[in-house]
Amino acid sequence: MLALAAVSVMGQTGEIRGVHDPCVMRIGDRFVLFATGRGIPMRVSPDLKEWTLAGRVFEEIPEWCAREVPGFRGWIWAPDISFFNGRYHLYYSVSTFGKNRSCIGLAVNRTLDPASREYRWEDRGKVVESQPGRDDWNAIDPALALDESGEPWLAFGSFWSGIKMRRIEKASGLVSDVDTRLYALASRPGGAGVEAPFLIRHGGWHYLFVSFDVCCRGVDSTYRIMVGRSRKITGPYVDRDGRLMLEGGGTEVLSGRGAMRGPGHNAVLEHENRFWLVHHFYDADDRGRSRLRIAPLRWTTDGWPEDEAATR
Repeated sequence: MLALAAVSVMGQTGEIRGVHDPCVMRIGDRFVLFATGRGIPMRVSPDLKEWTLAGRVFEEIPEWCAREVPGFRGWIWAPDISFFNGRYHLYYSVSTFGKNRSCIGLAVNRTLDPASREYRWEDRGKVVESQPGRDDWNAIDPALALDESGEPWLAFGSFWSGIKMRRIEKASGLVSDVDTRLYALASRPGGAGVEAPFLIRHGGWHYLFVSFDVCCRGVDSTYRIMVGRSRKITGPYVDRDGRLMLEGGGTEVLSGRGAMRGPGHNAVLEHENRFWLVHHFYDADDRGRSRLRIAPLRWTTDGWPEDEAATR
């Protein structure tokens, strides 16, 4: 068994500077982390603590990205890794800051072991796109989740009218032609910041994590991680006080404290019956650079997630 208990005390080490929008998956005897960056950089760790760089998903950016999104320069945002239908699915964002001409793309692989003969990323192009003047939402920050029947759904969204969801066709990984509805999951009155969804199932509930407020401003970032839950993956999601997330509700999981500024864009890793909160923050002790943090996530008696280290 891996010595994961040390994570909450010692924190992460190694190549953790510059990590932004992280997601993690366990593969065999190691963990693989994907994050925002040119070509989608990867990192690996044997224990969730010590991280080393391990190449990129794309050595050459898919040609369609620059053609579809004016101003795109190869910096791919907010990847999300999942496994279904016998393949690893990596959804990713192509956009430019502050604009909603955006696309979510998909790359698939049979394995995450680069030593395997079957290791090859196959790009499947656009999955979802948003257009200025047509859409009041933004097609970035994808997060794939499976419902209780094992059917895949893709949540996404940033600012504008909030977090949305589309049903995914299992065989292709693309949006369903049968269920074409755009589901609304969360928003904030007045256009306040809500983005970076992540979905998990626990105890008969679907939990929707999001980030409120503003990222990407170093020590001045105000990001904080919020959560709500629903019996159905499509909602409605409510917070601990019963407020609808579609009306600005959300229960705080983690906000800035001390040198940790603007924690957000989280994922949740489930491993050996434990849950881990994975996110970036801006380090006030390191000139506001982004940095990786992974901490144990525990559940209250009434079924709400808490950052275990932050509640001590």
